[in-house]
Amino acid sequence: MTVWRLMAAVLLTIFFVAVSDAQSWQPINNAPPFNPGAMLLLTDGSVLVHSEPNCNTCQSTDYQSWYKLTPDINGSYVNGTWSKVATPPNGYAPLFFSSAVLPDGRVLVEGGEYQNGAAAWQTGGAIYDPVKNTWTAVAPPPGWTTIGDAQNVILPNGTYMQANCCTRQEAAFNPTNLTWTELAGKNKFDIHDEEGWTLLPNGKVLTVDAYVGQYNATGTNSEIYNPATQTWSSAGSTIVQLWDSCNGVSQNASYELGPGVLRPDGTVFYSGAESCGTAHTAVYNSRTGVWTAGPDFPGIYSVSDGPAALEPNGNVLVFASPNTFYPPAGEFFEWNGATLSEMTPPPTALADSSFVGHLMVLPTGQIMFTDYSTNVEILNPAGSPQPGWEPTILNYPSSVQLGHSYQLAGTQFNGLSAANAYGDDYQAATNFPLVRIVNNATGHVFYCRTHNHSTMAVATGSQRVSTHFDVPANMETGPSQLFVVANGISSSPVFVNVTPASNRH
Repeated sequence: MTVWRLMAAVLLTIFFVAVSDAQSWQPINNAPPFNPGAMLLLTDGSVLVHSEPNCNTCQSTDYQSWYKLTPDINGSYVNGTWSKVATPPNGYAPLFFSSAVLPDGRVLVEGGEYQNGAAAWQTGGAIYDPVKNTWTAVAPPPGWTTIGDAQNVILPNGTYMQANCCTRQEAAFNPTNLTWTELAGKNKFDIHDEEGWTLLPNGKVLTVDAYVGQYNATGTNSEIYNPATQTWSSAGSTIVQLWDSCNGVSQNASYELGPGVLRPDGTVFYSGAESCGTAHTAVYNSRTGVWTAGPDFPGIYSVSDGPAALEPNGNVLVFASPNTFYPPAGEFFEWNGATLSEMTPPPTALADSSFVGHLMVLPTGQIMFTDYSTNVEILNPAGSPQPGWEPTILNYPSSVQLGHSYQLAGTQFNGLSAANAYGDDYQAATNFPLVRIVNNATGHVFYCRTHNHSTMAVATGSQRVSTHFDVPANMETGPSQLFVVANGISSSPVFVNVTPASNRH
């Protein structure tokens, strides 16, 4: 038993040193055959990426295709390979849309500010099944005339909640029959346009108001949604203004907002978007319900639409640029809970506006960055998670067969945050468990598709949770180590023996 534990410790150390020894960017080795934009982490460890040729130098006009980045046999995304997946039905080709990975492992894509590159604020939608590699069209909620670039959130009970971009409407999705139920959404202060939703540890949802349709030059209101009552209430003043009011010049206001990211300490770091002055930040303490002003962005930097991600070390990485969209001169900043520091960006980001960026926390703890160019970069963050942040496996099968499904139980399988944020236009939450199996003899890495998680809550602490995982039919057999991974943070391993498939049940 001592030898097994020593082997596990050595392999785990080697794995993490390889991906996080220094804080640096590195390009992936296999350039994508398309212009990558929005991405979602699938529950089998691969990354689903949308074709978005939304740049001046882009040659393609393909907004319909989707591709998958699969890590190599050693678990490397830098050396990963691209493959095209099925194409959505009915010519559905959105840009700036609502998206999420559902508890059953399927992907729901809704709306779109654009269709095939033309303004639409459409109600189209489709659901992707990674197992069957098929898309199925999804009708909009009854009576809705827009969804557009609206936000969504998956509530702790697994319910997908969709906003309407241009009204106060909200609806819940039924993934079994692909239908919608209108939610009450009582007492919402303003319409949902330009706002983002952040899932909190108590199961409620935080938003910062953007005052679209009811301009207030000094407005600083925020709101909390209670799923139990389907009611919104004020979460108080953000102290400093976060949405872009253009300092009182209403005709030049963009109403844009930056992303909000929940950190392991229970605070939400929110980035501001002011284009006619200094862009602020604010911090919401989800335990006390109190906002405090954060540090300002330097110079004319702001996040008028832009991505942020939670590093495994607990810091927030956020992508900013000058003013609202232009001139394009991207810069990365890092919030550690006390200071906001500039961080060296990859070369391609220097010519970007913040809105073209997308960030994704990978199972390795690395962070992937796309910006519509074929130069995809991956960040190796410094530091490591604090003790107590990792998932813990309590119950597991000691032997698993190829092609069979099993259940795991433990704690903190969903991580401490949704991890990836943008606001409206793009959502890619990763608050769900992944299962990684490493073969002892070869060191080769295999991801098992997870599904039917017992909860989609964040920061569940000592609460017992579970998930199901499917052992790949073509993986290597023999003594192996099994890990649960959430938001790039891995559990300690448990030992399993992977055996060939049997005809006996």
